[in-house]
Amino acid sequence: MSLKFELLQADDYSRYLLRGRTDILFNLRGLMQKRAMLSAFIDASADSFLTAIVALSADDDYLVLDAASDEQLNRRIEIAEQLICVTQLDRIKIQFAARGVQRIQHDGHDAFRVRLPDVILRLQRREYFRLTAPSAHSLTCLIPVTIDGESREVSVEANVLDISGGGLAITVPSDGLVVEPDMEFPNCRLMLPETGAIVTSLRVRNLFRVTNRDGSVTLRAGCEFTQLSGNMAATIQRYILKIERERNARERSR
Repeated sequence: MSLKFELLQADDYSRYLLRGRTDILFNLRGLMQKRAMLSAFIDASADSFLTAIVALSADDDYLVLDAASDEQLNRRIEIAEQLICVTQLDRIKIQFAARGVQRIQHDGHDAFRVRLPDVILRLQRREYFRLTAPSAHSLTCLIPVTIDGESREVSVEANVLDISGGGLAITVPSDGLVVEPDMEFPNCRLMLPETGAIVTSLRVRNLFRVTNRDGSVTLRAGCEFTQLSGNMAATIQRYILKIERERNARERSR
């Protein structure tokens, strides 16, 4: 399964690439200071794990990334040619390739040392802004599925990880839902707090496994809204703006 990494499409995204060492270090330090979680894709495949930048070397030539909790996965990581690291900071999508992977001990814990990237993609375009679902009131989506061998239909509940005006990402439930790229699910019900159900079809655009920091593995599906009415789209945008205003207010009060 092929995933899209803008970093690897330099001709199309060249104006979003940072090549200066000062700019690269500034952005990486920002990720480290804010303890941003990175999705690291092993050799640009669909297999990934969650990590974070835990240190920069004294000469600023290397990064130290937190290891996965799964030993078998760590063995794969240490022989990888590269890790494509993807995250978001202050509404800006950031990607970089971590190469020269070496397994080390850092502060008594397993970690990986990688070379400072020579380029970073910093994508600040409005259409790429995605709101991480707030933990205070989790979002869910009810997806109708037909039971095999039966005519009846049931709704499977999936947790929403993030949402934008164009789509959402969900954690695929372990039971009751088979998901593959390009599958379309009609009449899904996105449950927004204080608003009610948003009815839309969802088309699966990407699908990949994520190894969480506790070692558990989940399947994440990125989906596009299809057949979404103008009123429903406006409701989603109002919800996103409302949550952003609440988050900004909390940040200012700290």
